[in-house]
Amino acid sequence: QVQLQESGPGLVKPSQTLSLTCTVSGGSITTDYAVWNWIRQPPGKGLEWMGAISSSGVTYYSPSLPSRTSISRDTSRNQFTLHLSSAMPEATAVYFCARTRYVGGEFDYWGQGTHVTVSS
Repeated sequence: QVQLQESGPGLVKPSQTLSLTCTVSGGSITTDYAVWNWIRQPPGKGLEWMGAISSSGVTYYSPSLPSRTSISRDTSRNQFTLHLSSAMPEATAVYFCARTRYVGGEFDYWGQGTHVTVSS
């Protein structure tokens, strides 16, 4: 049974880097037929897909997000991490990590989500 858990700071000051890590258990992030995603939900708004990293390490990003968004992974720790440099208040949201079987596929496993506030 695959489980995902988000972790990171709940409060980030404007212009600082927002970094969140997703720890995966019950399966390897390098196993075939898996894409590991980041999704966020701002207050009062819908879910927004941000980007993903595949089991082979290929990254994908939403074209609506700025280029200062990036995703990396640590295969030894079975983790993948979201980085958003120079975060602004509009980045305040609940952030989720989730799995799909392939790029553009349906989400089958989700983390519980973590609240991040960007404010001074």
